[in-house]
This record gives sequence, C-alpha cells and structure tokens, in this order.
Amino acid sequence: MGYAQIYKSWQDDPEGFWLSAAGGIDWVTKPSRALDASRAPLYEWFTDATVNTCWNAVDRHVIAGRGKQPAIIHDSPVTGTKHVITYAELQDRVSRLAGALKAKGIEKGDRVIIYMPMVPEALEAMLACGRIGAIHSVVFGGFAAHELAVRIDDCTPKAIIAASCGIEPSRVVHYKPLLDAAIEQATHKPDFCVIFQREQEVAKLTPGRDVAWHEFQFGVTPADCTPVEGNHPAYILYTSGTTGAPKGVVRPTAGHLVALNWTMRAIYNVGAGDVFWAASDVGWVVGHSYICYAPLIAGCTTVVYEGKPVGTPDAAAFWRVIGEHKVKTFFTAPTALRAIKREDPEGKLVPPLPGLQALYLAGERADPDTIHWAGKHLNVPVIDHWWQTETGYAIAANPLGIEHLPVKIGSPSVAMPGYDVQVLDEGGHAVSPGTLGAIAIKLPLPPGTLPTLWNAEDRFLKSYLTHFPGYYETGDAGYVDADGYLYIMARTDDVINVAGHRLSTGAMEEVLASHKDVAECAVIGVADDLKGQSPLGFLCLNKGSNRPHDEVVRECVKLVRDQIGPVADFKRAVVVDRLPKTRSGKILRGTMVKIADGQPWKMPATIDDPAILDEITTALQSLGLAKA
Repeated sequence: MGYAQIYKSWQDDPEGFWLSAAGGIDWVTKPSRALDASRAPLYEWFTDATVNTCWNAVDRHVIAGRGKQPAIIHDSPVTGTKHVITYAELQDRVSRLAGALKAKGIEKGDRVIIYMPMVPEALEAMLACGRIGAIHSVVFGGFAAHELAVRIDDCTPKAIIAASCGIEPSRVVHYKPLLDAAIEQATHKPDFCVIFQREQEVAKLTPGRDVAWHEFQFGVTPADCTPVEGNHPAYILYTSGTTGAPKGVVRPTAGHLVALNWTMRAIYNVGAGDVFWAASDVGWVVGHSYICYAPLIAGCTTVVYEGKPVGTPDAAAFWRVIGEHKVKTFFTAPTALRAIKREDPEGKLVPPLPGLQALYLAGERADPDTIHWAGKHLNVPVIDHWWQTETGYAIAANPLGIEHLPVKIGSPSVAMPGYDVQVLDEGGHAVSPGTLGAIAIKLPLPPGTLPTLWNAEDRFLKSYLTHFPGYYETGDAGYVDADGYLYIMARTDDVINVAGHRLSTGAMEEVLASHKDVAECAVIGVADDLKGQSPLGFLCLNKGSNRPHDEVVRECVKLVRDQIGPVADFKRAVVVDRLPKTRSGKILRGTMVKIADGQPWKMPATIDDPAILDEITTALQSLGLAKA
C-alpha cells in the first residue's frame, strides 16, 4: 500500500491500525485494546498490556541469534577512540548495571537522573533503568548546576548516574563539580551517585554518597527484565525553556515502543542489521528516540558520535563517519549542515557515499538553500520532517519506507498516521489552504506522545489543550497547501504583525538564506511605534566571503522586497559572526527580541555560548536598538 492508503486505513480504523502495529513488539501481556479514553482529554494507549523496553531493545535480538551484531558504534574524534559493542555485550553490560541499581534499592517507579556525555555508558544507563522499571531523566551533560538542581527537585531521583567529565574539541568540561553544586543547591538529595570515571579526568568522589561505575557493578547478580504496565513512564525529559519551571514531558512505555518501531521501517526505511545514525545528543529528544531506543528496538546498529560537525577535525567529519561505518540513514539538524556548508560552500570535502540512502533533517526549519546544497553534494533524498519533544517522533514526514512522495522544498511533507493536523485561526476555526495559522492536532494524539507533564497535569492542560478545545496546540505556525503538504513557518511567537499584516519570519529567512554569501540567518520582529513590529535580519556569511557587509545587506533587503513584497517592510539587517543558539541548535530568537526591544531578559539555561549575546547586543546597538 502507498502512503494515501495507509493513512486512510488509520483514519478508518485507528484502533485496528495501532493494534496491528503493536504486533512488532514482544509483550509479556498483549494489549486487548489500543486507546484508553476513560479520562479524555487525557488519553492513554495499551494500558492493559505489560511489556519491557529493554527486552525489546536488547534481549530479543540476542535470542533471535544476532548477539554478535554490533548494537552500538562509539566514534569519538575528541578522544581519538572508536569502540563497537555487540548486542550480546550490551545485554551483559546493561543487565549488570541494572542488577547493581537493584541491589542498591532502585525499584520500579523510582527516578534516576542521567548526566552524561556521548558515550555508550549513557545508553546503558537508560536501558538499565528500563530493564528494572525505573524512570530515567537524562539531563544534557554539562548543563549548569542550577538547572540540574531544578530538575533534581522536580523529579526527586533516588540516584544520579554521571560521568566525571565531557570532552569538547578545545577543553574538558568538568561534570562532577557541576553535579556536586547542583546537589548542594537542591532541596531533594539523592541516596547515591554512580560516577563513570573517564581517563581524561578522574573526579574526586564524595565518601558515603558516590561510587565508581566499575566498583559499583563488581560481583552483582545481573537483573532480569521487569514487566511494567503499558502506561508506565519510561522516562521524563525536560523541555528547554528559558524561564520558569521546566516542563517534564512524560513518555509512556508501550506507546513509545509501538510508535518508534513503526517509524523505523515506515519513515526511515531501515531494519535489523542496518546502520542508523542520528547526530544529536542523549540530552535531547532525538537522542532518546533515535540514538538509543528506536534503532535498538528495530535491531539496527546505532552510532554514538562524540564530536562536532566542524572542528573535529574539519567539515568532512560527518562524511567520514557515514563512509567508515556504512551508515544507511543519517539524521541531523539543519544547523549542523549550515555549519558544514559555511566551512565548505563548494562541497569539496564531500566524498562519494554509495551506502547512504537518505538524509533526514529535523529540529528547526530546514531552509531550501541548505536542502539544495545537501541534495547536490550527497546525491541522496533530503527528507525534512517535523516533530517535537512532546511527540517523540515525526508528526509530518516523507515516509521513505512506505512511498517516496514528491518532495516540496520547504515542506516536511505530510501528516503521519495518528496525526490529524489542522491549521486554525485565533477562534479555532480551520483556515483555507495556503492561509497562515496556528498548527494544531486533533485529539487523541497517537501512541508514544506525551499523556501529561510530570506532576503537573493542570499545567499540561493549560499549556497544550485549553487554547483550542479538542486539539493539541503545537505552538508552531504555518499552512497546508492544496495537496495536503504542511509548511512550518515559525513558532507562533515568531509570527510578527507588521501594520496589521501577519507575516512569517521563516518566509523571510528562506529568502535571505538563498543569497550566495549568506551561510545562516535569523529574522526577528522588533517593536515599532508606527507599525507595531518591524522585521530585522541577522546574517552570518560564508567562510571566505570578503565582500563589504553593507553591500550584502543592501542586496538582502532588495531580495526580500522583490520576493515577498513591500508589505514585509524589511529594511534592516546586520552581519554577525554567530547566532545565539541552544545546545541542540535552536536559534534563541525570543531572547534576541527582548534585547532589541530593551526588555528585561534572562540568560537562557540552554545557551551554547553566552558570549554570543554580547556580540548580538553590540550589533543591535549599532542600529540604535537594545537600549536599556
């Protein structure tokens, strides 16, 4: 069946569709029904089933005779090491770690925070928690002590598993002092901490609380898999907010297994034995879904990469990994590709990669220029797809494993089964094709998506389900064309109002990114006494571009005027070296707006490099903005 038939089969019988998909999972007790609507609009899935995540990700592949197949390839250019772990080895390592946790009192339902860099042990910690029914919460390694403390107090972990350090291209990141400071600040105190000592830095352990990774596991009885209910939380993942308490997205076990397993074949077209690489971090949702869980559930080999897209050692780093490890499907963020393109605009460092099937992009809008660059030099389909931390997998995609649909540059293609995507006006009414509006998903959300927020049900209802009753509010703005293709143009907050006209900053960014000298860009709306808001562009130029900045700015202003029209009122842009981003690569547009408008702002907890905001402030001041 093609995409249209499969999507219709879900529409006609969602219960049957998801029970059929559940056939790809090993159950302890099979579900008798898929959807549980007893607490609508708080929907749950497969609640009468029992299952274990670790069994499905590890043990069943060993039993199937694939114990010698690589499960994890660790490629670490920052330490100059590579390491392969087979499924049989992974089973042994995970069961021993789970046994040690169990012997120390960790039980089903207990929370465990994981604070680690991109090392296999991070995945082992996640899987070990799942093996015994503990609920893990991965916090991005190197996160500030205060932010870690906030998460400790919110999920009250019985244990914390951490590494002694992380490795950056130019420095060692000292995790242990950050962990110690966070525990000192937090009201809740964990019973114990397990420290994975890296040879680049051996941390000082706190007597009576800390135990070393290997010593902790010595002589323990390996743990078997503990069955859990279908709606038992597999993990809590905190969304990267800049103010207020973080939102702990809850991921239910059974729906997570069913949905992720379905996506690997249907969307990514990979299966047992294929090598899959998601170039992200275990601290983000992509790392949970597509570095750890989905590839292993599907029996793939997953790549754990400890490096950067550029600088470890150069802009060919990703292509080396793909070629060397025979990666079939590659998944990264557009910001990583833009960094590579900026260093290598002519694509001279891209070698032939005959084993690569497709490149998938997600995490932010993929501008057409970057898609064209990647498609030209990699000579494979470039698939933009759209999803969120809250959903855990793609809302819209081009499902290569079902049917390679015609590509429309700038669109993540079409809604996946389970998602009834609508574009609504402020009153909650559906708008006509081509009309910009708020993107919402008709309830119920499919299996594996968030059923609530950790200890914050009222906040969940208010944040996602109240504005448009009967719908999940995505917070994104865009439109659907006449063919049903979705276009994500901006976060709802990034739709600016210029003299009564609602305009997408994303559309302007697309135009700016098409300029031959522009490697990356961002557009924000700044306060304007006459028109309400006025757009302002930030331009990062390609490496080697030595043209006068004012000349590039004039050309960019004209480009927007020619392609969008005078209605955009695009008159100002400034050249900067870098854009402020979160560690996951999202541009901090909201913070830039506050600085430009002279409003109070807080240093975002997730910012990659705080010094960039000083550079942005200076650039804004050169335009007469950012006045206190």
